[in-house]
Amino acid sequence: MKRSLAAMGLVICACAAQAMQKNGEVWHDTAGHVVNAHGGGVLAHGGKYYLYGEHKVYGRAGNKAHVGVHMYSSEDLESWKDEGAVLKVEDKVGSDIEDGCVLERPKILFCEKTGKFVMFFHLELKGQGYKAARVGIAVADKPTGPYVFLRSLRPNAGQWPMNVPEEARTEATKGKFLSATTPWGGKASLWGAHFDGGQMSRDMTLFKDDDGRAWHVFASEDNSTVHVSELTDDYLGYTGRWWRIAELDWTEAVAICKKNGWYYLIGSGCTGWKPNAARSYRARSMTGPWERTGNPCAGVNPANGLGPELTWGGQSNYILKKSEDEYIAMFDIWKPENQVDSRLVWLPVTFNSDGTISIKWK
Repeated sequence: MKRSLAAMGLVICACAAQAMQKNGEVWHDTAGHVVNAHGGGVLAHGGKYYLYGEHKVYGRAGNKAHVGVHMYSSEDLESWKDEGAVLKVEDKVGSDIEDGCVLERPKILFCEKTGKFVMFFHLELKGQGYKAARVGIAVADKPTGPYVFLRSLRPNAGQWPMNVPEEARTEATKGKFLSATTPWGGKASLWGAHFDGGQMSRDMTLFKDDDGRAWHVFASEDNSTVHVSELTDDYLGYTGRWWRIAELDWTEAVAICKKNGWYYLIGSGCTGWKPNAARSYRARSMTGPWERTGNPCAGVNPANGLGPELTWGGQSNYILKKSEDEYIAMFDIWKPENQVDSRLVWLPVTFNSDGTISIKWK
């Protein structure tokens, strides 16, 4: 796959790489290139941090995947070494990850049982817009890859949601509860319509709990409802145990952390690439019930004058637990007309005495 540096969205900075990365500004790696990892997250492993995300190209072509997942490594969360594209799209026609597909929000977990690094990502097949709504799974022997694509699928085919009572299951098999009206007047396809073929999976995150159990959490049912799905102990599949949360709350861009016995989820509303007000939830268990706790954001981004009503112009994507007392919430300021110029925002999470969280612009 031959591409020019410009086509791949690589920009060489004439100045030395910045040691301090600033929110909403252009970030540079240790070689002076623009950091190109969007919608991803950070894996802490072996005394290092690994930043991975969508590699964007110039112009509106950057709304599709033409390179793959890019990764950077760091020892301090400030200076980032370019580790290259660790999962590459394929030239093969008909491949699930064919050049021109939509490959978003890659997340990585280390599985102690197998010694493997497992990547999940939101996948839309080439030429199908956002109709496929699949999850892609890849695996590697080391955090820097290369990651080998295994398969894509819709989760939990033929499996009932654990928190849907028997009578509702019966109604679903009779063809009821198959759709809902969206806030903008359209129709959303609900879980019952996808029982046989598997549930829709779009914006997503992975979460590993204290007990080692891993969870895939994703916007489903045309983004109307979030699904929490338990993974097998090798993190490569599903146990068939899954729960519907934030039902008909229209939440995407989910990110999760745990502190003091509480699970916290932040997300956004469904407004496409346009920013909106963030929302947060909390629960005592990953499986719920989850309580909505309002907008956790505060402060103003001086670069664009936007505050919490539009999440500083950004959208949530991940929460990194750096230590028992330090958590970092990560956001993207999307620029769909030129996604390679989308900006990163990382902010500390404050855990309040009333059991809520807050995130203030710095």
